Amino acid sequence: VIKVPLTPVHTVSSLNQFLWIMLTTVCNSSSSRLFKKSFSKPTCVLLLYLSSITQGFDIRRFGSKSSTISNVRMSASKKFSTFEVAQFPCLNDNYGFLIHDAETGNTAAVDTPEYEAYNDVLEKRGWKLSHILCTHHHWDHTGANLDLKAKGVTIYGAESEASKIPGIDVLLKPNDTFPFGRTEVKVIDVGGHTNGHIAYYFEKDGVVFCGDALFALGCGRMFEGTASQFWASLKRLRELPEDTCVYCAHEYTLSNANFALSVEPGNEELLNRHKKILTKRQLGEPTVPTTIGEEKRTNPFLRGDISSEIRRNVGASESDEFDVIFGKIRKAKDTFRG
Repeated sequence: VIKVPLTPVHTVSSLNQFLWIMLTTVCNSSSSRLFKKSFSKPTCVLLLYLSSITQGFDIRRFGSKSSTISNVRMSASKKFSTFEVAQFPCLNDNYGFLIHDAETGNTAAVDTPEYEAYNDVLEKRGWKLSHILCTHHHWDHTGANLDLKAKGVTIYGAESEASKIPGIDVLLKPNDTFPFGRTEVKVIDVGGHTNGHIAYYFEKDGVVFCGDALFALGCGRMFEGTASQFWASLKRLRELPEDTCVYCAHEYTLSNANFALSVEPGNEELLNRHKKILTKRQLGEPTVPTTIGEEKRTNPFLRGDISSEIRRNVGASESDEFDVIFGKIRKAKDTFRG
């Protein structure tokens, strides 16, 4: 029996949000592979299709392997001062990340969208997984937790979402720190997409893994949090050094760029960035990672208090508080079809 939380009506802004809550609740009851075995195919397809109506969710991703992003150029690797990050496609538009410290042998997965994709990279590189760092509880970020935990892995995640994160071992609070390899990780509260969403900040290496809180030119949908909460979260990220490397969890950048241009067409740097994004996507190359500086200059969700052009185009008044302005930008993106 799946227990669905009773969500107060005033916290669910639309039927589609309710359907997404239902879907993620079912999927979070265990790993995604168990979900597929436990429910009839018509039930799975119906839930996924209903959710896909406005969430941009492609039902082909469910049950497919990472080959749904078929171009091998979507994988990338980048070295920092104490570790290397391997980035690779999972499901339909997720990214998987493995952080490897060659000196200590520690290897961390940031979220676990898909077991096969992670296992393949681990085997090819000869790395042994030691940590899983969960940013939030949604199924496409925790679906392979239990399968990967079988290898003797310690799972970290937000204390406030512990009941929804399969296999969690270490419960984290905002501003907690913990060691990884030769460096230290700081936990940043980035609630809004989900209430307990956290980011992992490696200050020594200048890297942050922010899940679905901040995207290249976008931010996550506000499923559980409030505009005030989400705006405060994004400001925390915006305050990081401009050269901080930002790893977000999805390849949404082209769609986000189209929206950004619709609300700030006079931003010259945004226009130039859009051209570069088009080229990368045409070549089948990733647009992730980005940097805090680049997002500050072009991401509309970080610019509501800076750009009068954005405020005007989302119907915000000069008297609106900045969290209200953020909420109007988020609402405009939710209904954008460009």
